[in-house]
Amino acid sequence: MELDRTKTFWLEEAEEAKQVAEHLFEKKDYSYSLFFGHLAIEKLLKALYVARKAEQAPYIHNLLRLAESIGLSLADEQRDDLIRITAFHLESRYPDEKRSFRNKCTRGYTKKELTKIDGVFAWLISMLE
Repeated sequence: MELDRTKTFWLEEAEEAKQVAEHLFEKKDYSYSLFFGHLAIEKLLKALYVARKAEQAPYIHNLLRLAESIGLSLADEQRDDLIRITAFHLESRYPDEKRSFRNKCTRGYTKKELTKIDGVFAWLISMLE
């Protein structure tokens, strides 16, 4: 079935984006590591969307909107995590003139946020199995 292939595509893309996030962290490219962390979660949400809705996922990047469109029940912490992770997408793509997001992305900050991304990733994977 075509939708099974699409779900598998998004899942593989999510796993690849997560791996890239880890590689970028190792190379000390912290802001882009978080950007790819966002991509991993976005792609997993799209796999879940396809699995639950039996239709193509929408072309949006807002993780909270994606989760809500699937009908996921979210705790406040999960909602906050999705909002914060979505910001990594925007702040990496559209930095301000002071590059304040890039300056904020220290090793410690990025490691803490990647750990949270890993938790969201595991939660979403559990819903796909």
